[in-house]
Amino acid sequence: MGIEVNGLAIETDDDGYLVNLEDWSKDVAGKLAEAEDIEMAEEHWSVVNFLRDYYDDYQIAPAVKVLTKAIAKERGLDKKAASEFLYGLFPSGPALQACKIAGLPKPTGCV
Repeated sequence: MGIEVNGLAIETDDDGYLVNLEDWSKDVAGKLAEAEDIEMAEEHWSVVNFLRDYYDDYQIAPAVKVLTKAIAKERGLDKKAASEFLYGLFPSGPALQACKIAGLPKPTGCV
C-alpha cells in the first residue's frame, strides 16, 4: 500500500500509517489527513507538532491521556473540554488519527 505525494511513492502499512517515519513531511501529512477526511487547520498542526516532538523525546507516541493532559494545560481547559476539543479535531480518535497524520507508528493500546 502507499500514497503518492509530489510524484513520490510513500509506503504505508495496511492501516495507512507510514512504514518509514523519515518519509514524513507537511505535504505527506496533508495527504494522510485528506485520506482521513480532515482539513488541516492551525489546531490540527499544533497537535501534530506536539506528537512529533513527544516522539522525538521518548521514541513512543503518547497515550491519549498524556495528549489530553498536555492540550488541557496548553489551552487552559479541563480534561473533559480538552478531550472534546481533540475529538472535534480528530473524530475517529485523537491518538489514532493524529499519530497517523504526524507520521508516527500506531500508538500502543489502540486497536
